Amino acid sequence: MTPKDIVLAFWDAMKTNDFAAAAQWLSPDFEGFWPQSGELTIGRDNFTAINAFYPAHGTWIFDINSIVCEGSTVVTDVSVTDGVQKARAITFHTVENGLIRRQKEFWPDDFTAPDWRAKWVKVCHD
Repeated sequence: MTPKDIVLAFWDAMKTNDFAAAAQWLSPDFEGFWPQSGELTIGRDNFTAINAFYPAHGTWIFDINSIVCEGSTVVTDVSVTDGVQKARAITFHTVENGLIRRQKEFWPDDFTAPDWRAKWVKVCHD
């Protein structure tokens, strides 16, 4: 499988909400980093637990907006919702030996455009 195929298989497993199954696409020494909070998740078990114990309002739905690949690096832009919460995750995946070894994941939150920029921009929504 190509790195892209591996990452797509990971997201397909995430769509089932079986986070232990999704973790099988991660290497045993997996590292997942969230730069905004400075948190590093190490290993499959911790990945599974943090996703399973997240206080969700329902089943998670994952929609891939885009995927870009260059060698062993795969970048995904994914919309995530549990029916109440809505977010977007930009994830840089590093694939080694047929598994995802690292993820660096950014969760950009929406914010209201400042009024002072209005004369130079057009406000658009996905």
